[in-house]
Amino acid sequence: MPKYRASLDHVFHALADPTRRGVVERLSAGATTTMELARPFDLSLPSFTQHLGVLADAGVVRSTKTGRVRTYELVPDALDPADTWLAEQRRQWEQRLDRLDAFVRNLASSP
Repeated sequence: MPKYRASLDHVFHALADPTRRGVVERLSAGATTTMELARPFDLSLPSFTQHLGVLADAGVVRSTKTGRVRTYELVPDALDPADTWLAEQRRQWEQRLDRLDAFVRNLASSP
């Protein structure tokens, strides 16, 4: 389980920043170059590439280099650990709320 948690921590850390979430959203439309990714953000290129490094370290994106051009793309299923964790949390809270609802209904129907 610790390896799974480390992966989950990296994914959530990578998604914790609005710039990195913006990059993920942009890459959901397809692979693109560093310069194209950086264009809408008001950051220096070195600062922006640090964000790309965080996403790459978390396994959310990968890059390829052709000559002097680096292209980034999303890694399929990279967000699965976060999705699985969130689904489990949702399931647990729904069960708790169902039990609370049953308890309240039971109190309301008792004399």
